[in-house]
Amino acid sequence: MKTIFSLFFAIAMSFSVNAQKKPAYTLFNTKGKKVSYKKMLKKLAKADVILFGEHHDNPIAHWLQFEVTKDLSSQRNLVIGFEMIEADNQSQLDLYMNDSINQKAFDTVARLWKNYKTDYKPLVDFAKKNNIHTVATNVPRRYASKIFRGGFKALDTLSAQEKSWIAPLPILYDANLPSYIKMKAMMGGHGGDNLPKAQAIKDATMAYFLLKNKKPQQLFIHYNGSYHSDDYEGIYWYLKKKNPQLNIVTITTKEEENNVKKFNKKHKNKADFIIQIVESMTKTYQ
Repeated sequence: MKTIFSLFFAIAMSFSVNAQKKPAYTLFNTKGKKVSYKKMLKKLAKADVILFGEHHDNPIAHWLQFEVTKDLSSQRNLVIGFEMIEADNQSQLDLYMNDSINQKAFDTVARLWKNYKTDYKPLVDFAKKNNIHTVATNVPRRYASKIFRGGFKALDTLSAQEKSWIAPLPILYDANLPSYIKMKAMMGGHGGDNLPKAQAIKDATMAYFLLKNKKPQQLFIHYNGSYHSDDYEGIYWYLKKKNPQLNIVTITTKEEENNVKKFNKKHKNKADFIIQIVESMTKTYQ
């Protein structure tokens, strides 16, 4: 029996060692030092706001979002918000959360992303089960499209109800923010200043609804594409403009082709925590 036990133990250890040689992800702090999940969670628990930047199709990022939310729910009074649900669908979200409509009806009346079922429904349902207030924070896409075509002045013709689904006008905008400059450069100048302005309306609106729905002593966890909070810009910038004292902790997701255990220096200072994930990780949608 002792020999058999030793054999099984050796096999188990072999699998464990091999798994460690091919990790799916590694956590780093802003300076590039490896950190444990436990240490990251400890800092997150002290925040006022967490901006969890994801790659929308990355299952590791979505899994970690769920785990962070679940673990923090036992320590703090939470509110959660989604870039992936637009502000004019808040009423439909509320109906689902209070069981006035079922999932099939919610799918019908709300403009849910195609990866909602796999990537965001588990978070929404966790919040529903645990009575966590859930917020649709993003600007309706059609208004960002209006800005892309006609600048901020295109919003002047909106009705009062339509304006209630965006950040209050006029929209504060800094064309010199590096992320907006980079966006213009990546597109070769296509769209001119209206392209980063269309991004800014999303950032400003998400920050607005975040602050509108957060109460003192609550921890607001916001799920957004990493570009909306990387480099302490985007949503972060708008939040700090409104409340400089807010304790905001940011997380970003980065994919690496080879060794996720070695920090890629180009990610330094991108966020308070960087999740390096192997690039070959299965995508949740194409």
